[in-house]
Amino acid sequence: MIDTIQKNVYKAFGLSISSDFPLPELPQLNTDEELTDIGIHYADLLNMWSKLSEKNKYLVVKKDFVLFHVPDTAIFLIQKGNKVFVSPINGSKEAQIRLYILGTCMGALLMQRQILPLHGSALLIDGKAYAVVGDSGAGKSTLASAFLSRGYQLLSDDVIPVTVNENNIPIVTPAYPQQKLWIESLDKFGIDSKPLRPIIDRETKFAVPVPEQFATEPVPLAGVFELNKTNDYEIEIYPIKNLERLHTLFNHTYRNFLINRSGLMEWHFSTTAEIVNKIDLYKIKRPVSHFTAHELVNLILTKIGKGEKVR
Repeated sequence: MIDTIQKNVYKAFGLSISSDFPLPELPQLNTDEELTDIGIHYADLLNMWSKLSEKNKYLVVKKDFVLFHVPDTAIFLIQKGNKVFVSPINGSKEAQIRLYILGTCMGALLMQRQILPLHGSALLIDGKAYAVVGDSGAGKSTLASAFLSRGYQLLSDDVIPVTVNENNIPIVTPAYPQQKLWIESLDKFGIDSKPLRPIIDRETKFAVPVPEQFATEPVPLAGVFELNKTNDYEIEIYPIKNLERLHTLFNHTYRNFLINRSGLMEWHFSTTAEIVNKIDLYKIKRPVSHFTAHELVNLILTKIGKGEKVR
């Protein structure tokens, strides 16, 4: 449980954030909290939850708010794209609360602001953004780390904010300078886990700060690679075509179960239809039998016509 309130102002997802909760993962700003885009506040949400929730359900979604309950952690309310309220439960851990603030809360808030949150990692490659999406455990962050080891920069890990500008060009805005990597991936890249903070409840997954390898300016989204695991031995890559392109972006929208219930289906369809006409989409099947991250980097760089970058 957090006992004291200390307001700080941070930057993430292209937004300034005033928070009652410390968010050490995020860069701090010297900005008046009254001028920020988002406020994250303590609140007592127990009465609201008891009135609106249904038995054995942990989520309430309306057009202008999302309310959810994480047992033994907190109740969270995301409202109108600019407010997050948090009601910690006695005995909850600060790191666990932060995990949901920066994950589900930010994903819901971005949707409310009509910013598309893709679930994956985004890299900066020669002035353009390329996203790696996939189901949990597909290897998105590991592949991103392989790109960083070649000298490329990270734009986002986990939640990728995408907007369409006035010229109908999809744009990725940097999130914040951190990756989440399993101990097996750290070992492959020769990264010592001892000074790193474990992700709560996942003792073998760690938060990896990457401030020196983080891109800070928005860039056009040029391509999306969907990563899938396979029991085959060979890597496969092929283009995603026709309506499957729309399905791919829907499937890999962060917390996509919120879209329809928030009244955002029309927005999501029109936005993703605009995006798929401007980018390349590929499906990659990567073998689970051996470590393929470096091979995948070479494959992707070849596919987008960039060749291999050497540090």
